[in-house]
Amino acid sequence: MSAYQSQREEDLKKINSIRKEYDLSKKEDLLAVYAKLQSGEISFQTDVGNRFDDTVYKRIQESQQAEEDKGDHKQAEHSETKKHGRRSRKVVVLTKKEMGIRRAILFVLFATAVICLGYFGLYCYDSWKVDQNSSRMARLKENTTVNEMYADEEVEVSDGDEVKTLKVLDQYKSLYNSNKTLIGWLNIADTIIDYPVMQTEDNEFYLTHNSNLEEDRNGALFLDSHCDIKNPGTNFIIYGHNMKSGKMFGSLDRYADYAYYEKHKEIRFDTLYEEGIYEVMYVFRSHVYKQDEVAFKYYQFFDANSEEEFQSYMKEMDALSLYDTGVEAAYGDHLLTLSTCDYEEQDGRFVVVAKRVK
Repeated sequence: MSAYQSQREEDLKKINSIRKEYDLSKKEDLLAVYAKLQSGEISFQTDVGNRFDDTVYKRIQESQQAEEDKGDHKQAEHSETKKHGRRSRKVVVLTKKEMGIRRAILFVLFATAVICLGYFGLYCYDSWKVDQNSSRMARLKENTTVNEMYADEEVEVSDGDEVKTLKVLDQYKSLYNSNKTLIGWLNIADTIIDYPVMQTEDNEFYLTHNSNLEEDRNGALFLDSHCDIKNPGTNFIIYGHNMKSGKMFGSLDRYADYAYYEKHKEIRFDTLYEEGIYEVMYVFRSHVYKQDEVAFKYYQFFDANSEEEFQSYMKEMDALSLYDTGVEAAYGDHLLTLSTCDYEEQDGRFVVVAKRVK
């Protein structure tokens, strides 16, 4: 079992333990769990825990909205009362003990509100930081003057009997020299998806780190470690978090809507060495299967060794696709797969597959 799988099992145990101890349908239990998450008393290491954290946060927001709606209803009743005359007030006299209990409850509610506000502030700060970092890197990518300051980056690779020389594209010289794990840039026009793409031997690193190598719950977009931009196989697979804020691949699942697809058919993915335009072929939902489970595991499709194998993969994805784009691929075409979490099922994944056209 990998380190990530072990951490994931630990997170699942924590979540099960929390559900046994607390009734998350009750506001006081929900607030208690929320406070422990924000104080760090309870923490998670994997996407399973992050999804649970997001679920708690969402329920807190829904609870607050319900209270606001209830307050509006009471205000309406108060206005109606004023129209028809005042109702008699009931005077309630509290004992010292009851007053103490009320003060304690108010203090807990106040402390919880402060924690919630702090969490919301941190959430907004994380989103702001993603925007700032991406904007900074985009400016460097477009800054010809800065990129010209760096010498050409070249590498020789073997392609069968042929040796070819690859050169880092001018627009990525500065970024590449700042972080050697940069391997390209992904952009979908008129969407929030406009980010650098990273790659390391450890597929888990960029789940919890941004492109500046800093710890960040937003993570970064990263290319699967099995893919090679120097000697490309059949398929590049890029992963990113489905953030509630919409950052990273938080808007990727909008491709479930055919009308959205029609406005965003093209995806641009540049590697360090080559620019590329891809056209969307398939959009589908899947999930992570058990290791010994026999099923189509799109996340293991990197290279097709024969035309028969390639066509087999195409049939599997076509059968899963939410709609027909009319785009087809032939053996020898290069594919791009974008993958993120799908919260409709446990370990769910939302996937967009495109074919290179330029």
